[in-house]
Amino acid sequence: MNIVSKIDAWQAIRKACAGKTIGFVPTMGHLHAGHLSLCERSRRENEITVVSIFVNPTQFNQASDFDLYPRTLEQDTAILASQQVDYLLLPDAESLYPDHYQIQLTETEMSRELEGEYRPGHFNGMLTVVLKLLNLVQPARAYFGEKDYQQLLLVKKMAAALFLPVDIVPCETIRAEDGLALSSRNSRLNTEQRQKAAHFPQLLQSHQPVEHIAEQLKALGFKVDYIVEKWQRRLGAVWLDDVRLIDNISIHK
Repeated sequence: MNIVSKIDAWQAIRKACAGKTIGFVPTMGHLHAGHLSLCERSRRENEITVVSIFVNPTQFNQASDFDLYPRTLEQDTAILASQQVDYLLLPDAESLYPDHYQIQLTETEMSRELEGEYRPGHFNGMLTVVLKLLNLVQPARAYFGEKDYQQLLLVKKMAAALFLPVDIVPCETIRAEDGLALSSRNSRLNTEQRQKAAHFPQLLQSHQPVEHIAEQLKALGFKVDYIVEKWQRRLGAVWLDDVRLIDNISIHK
């Protein structure tokens, strides 16, 4: 696996890869089986697989959340090498934001609700960095997990609106044995919180009305941001103390 941290070095490599199909998996690191499933699919469908690791400061609306985000670069690098990923892209914030984030990408409707309401500015930062990375990597396909479903919809909308020559590929949420969606933030849960967290996906997948689900989660000690049905999904965001969890399941009406 080739590790590239300088953008100009990557741009030279990208020119040398002309004519080959590239699959791209953008991540913020602290990799788990969900990320690896994206890498595996990319390797099956493309000649070259590129993974990026970049903890993007502009999509964190709380400085403490950015500071606490788990960073395990040495472990992540070893995992990706074992997965036979071709390139690991490791840009830094100064390189990705030479304009100091003066130029931002904004979506004006979908990004204002749900996650956008509770995390103001989050989707501006996410869309801006994803656009930058897609422009740098120029992949044929980019892979995104369905756990962050609103993010997936916004990235697909951006790619269509800006005529980006990339196929945004949705990938099924990978879950632990107890049903909890895998997330890098799960590692911040202590043993008691981790056991309690399993109630979140279990209740989301029940056939109860969303109001009843929210009431039960509150009774269990969760703080509920939202439980809603939209886009043929039931989506939820909750807190266990200072750790925020999001999830969604497909529903058919």
